[in-house]
Amino acid sequence: MSETWGIAELAAEFGVTTRTIRFYEDKDLIAPERRGQRRVYHLRDKVRLQLIMRGKRLGFSLDEIRAMVDLYDADPTEVSQLRLFLDKLRERKGLLTIQREDIDQVLKEIAAREAQCERLLSEKQTGAKRASN
Repeated sequence: MSETWGIAELAAEFGVTTRTIRFYEDKDLIAPERRGQRRVYHLRDKVRLQLIMRGKRLGFSLDEIRAMVDLYDADPTEVSQLRLFLDKLRERKGLLTIQREDIDQVLKEIAAREAQCERLLSEKQTGAKRASN
């Protein structure tokens, strides 16, 4: 007999709400078995949910995650999935590197403007003190 989980168990394990899991179900990313009103999740669903959560944590879109997760079922060797994942990781890394460079540039600009404002403020305060004496 295979192990199964309820929605609350998976939500607790993955640190998400049951609503989040239902959202992924609505998006056809997971497809639990129905037993009346109860959702029953099998190992396949749990693995897919784990892949979804990993993809979200890495900043992938749901469409990108879907492409990777669907390969989980299509290629039992996981070679296709790993190739796609590696390509997506490299793409994401490139984007994040560019964003980091942009952020570093903005931080330098902020530091320069901050120093300029502090100098001007100091000059104004010194000038105001002289004028009041």
